[in-house]
Amino acid sequence: MTDLTLYHNPRCSKSRGALELLEARGLAPTVVRYLETPLDAAQLKRLLGKLGIGARQLLRTGEDEYKTLNLADENLAEDDLIAAIVAHPKLMERPILEAGEKAIIGRPPEKILEILP
Repeated sequence: MTDLTLYHNPRCSKSRGALELLEARGLAPTVVRYLETPLDAAQLKRLLGKLGIGARQLLRTGEDEYKTLNLADENLAEDDLIAAIVAHPKLMERPILEAGEKAIIGRPPEKILEILP
């Protein structure tokens, strides 16, 4: 069985929904409460690679930090965006399910089912 890791915010209904979908299938993922245990830059880059996206696509554009840090600036480098997410983990889209060498953003939560083994 592939190891499953869910990057989870228990206050988010989409994140709770993803966890419930996994548990309903008898799966017990490793749950990472990324707001309490933020990813470092290397972990985030690895996760982005599995997602197949750049850091800009992982940003939650509605967060206050997005506006105050001027993250809409298209001139910001990938490493700048990664540093912003590391420093302000609530900028990271959620939930994210990691399954082996794949990962997916669970929006809607049912999207996570696409990468289950």
